[in-house]
Amino acid sequence: MKWNYGLLPQTWEDPSSANPEVEGAFGDNDPVDVVEIGSTSAKVGEVLRVKPLATLALIDEGQLDWKIIAVSLDDPICSLVDDVHDIEKYFPATLTAISEFFRDYKICDGIPGNKFGLGNKPANKDYAVKVIRETNEAWTKLVTRSIPAGELSLA
Repeated sequence: MKWNYGLLPQTWEDPSSANPEVEGAFGDNDPVDVVEIGSTSAKVGEVLRVKPLATLALIDEGQLDWKIIAVSLDDPICSLVDDVHDIEKYFPATLTAISEFFRDYKICDGIPGNKFGLGNKPANKDYAVKVIRETNEAWTKLVTRSIPAGELSLA
């Protein structure tokens, strides 16, 4: 992958909760993934502060696996990009390349290509922030044991 890839801490995609906006898919039991598209390669394990720009609703083997598309707050171009429509202007073909990567990355393992919800299009910044808030609320419920942890260890 040619972008920085990581996760948003304190988020959780609840596997017991169906999302009616994304074909009723259930969360994948992981934190929300982030694809940082800026101009600098991060080091493994490096923590970046990012600005969300868009989100993709990846349906990976039947599970909802949100991908937040973001740019580092330290990137020189950060002040110029604010939403999904700016990505094509400043990072041409990036959304298409990200979508194709996540659609196809398991095909070499004999697994059919993934699909996307939300009309196969990236959603805007407001929707991305909504996803972040909802998954943070799910994480809060998880760690306060307001909902069952299932197979996760909270020890």
